[in-house]
Amino acid sequence: MKFGITQTFDCSYLPDQEEQLLVYVGSHTDCAVHYPQLIQAGFRRSGDQVYRPYCQQCTACHSIRLPVAEFTPSRSQRRLLNKNKSLTTRTASHTNAAYYPLYERYITERHADGTMYPPNPAQFESFLTCEWNSPLFVEAYDGDKLIAVAVTDIIDSNDNIDGFSAMYTFYDPDYHHRSLGTWMILQQIYHTQAQNRHYLYLGYQIDDCNKMNYKNRFLPHERYINHQWQRFENAQQVTEIADRQNDLLIDFLR
Repeated sequence: MKFGITQTFDCSYLPDQEEQLLVYVGSHTDCAVHYPQLIQAGFRRSGDQVYRPYCQQCTACHSIRLPVAEFTPSRSQRRLLNKNKSLTTRTASHTNAAYYPLYERYITERHADGTMYPPNPAQFESFLTCEWNSPLFVEAYDGDKLIAVAVTDIIDSNDNIDGFSAMYTFYDPDYHHRSLGTWMILQQIYHTQAQNRHYLYLGYQIDDCNKMNYKNRFLPHERYINHQWQRFENAQQVTEIADRQNDLLIDFLR
């Protein structure tokens, strides 16, 4: 397999940090064949590109995955499930005309300070769709009204590392009080379990980034650290790894 390294650029998640990516360089056929293997090595997909962080001065990003058969909702997650029990979800294999208006509202009202603003249809297509891989869409409804979409990849494998890889979720800003970001992860766990798959891959966890910390509340989970998946059973272990990462960063800056 062949890889390339991007130039450095400002980090999207941590202030005063620079980001660099290791990118898989291969044909569409090769990408489709090697994608499950790359996911196991901490890579992630965005559009047609498969990448992982390759930052020389920071190790804050950890790939994170949930062994769904062992997952038990926390007390707050159970309350959220009960709060949203009137909502329903179903899966689809293709986008529909209602997706983009929902995405546009979400980016405009919730992420106008981010790199994806202003949204446009071409950006939507290039970010969420892929020529060599057809994602699955988990749709959420309030009655007949589409209120959220989670874009996820199906990871096929014969060695118990199969599952879903959560790509991106967008939702109706009017439903912000429903905590749909967290709720849609719970729904993706359910759909992963329903298909008898083993893991839900959640991309990157960054403990020092507040907007990413919702992921570490799903336990148990595994993180890809030092080229191996390490298991975290409870909140204390999560705190300890965050403290170690802070210590490493402080030592580097001295």
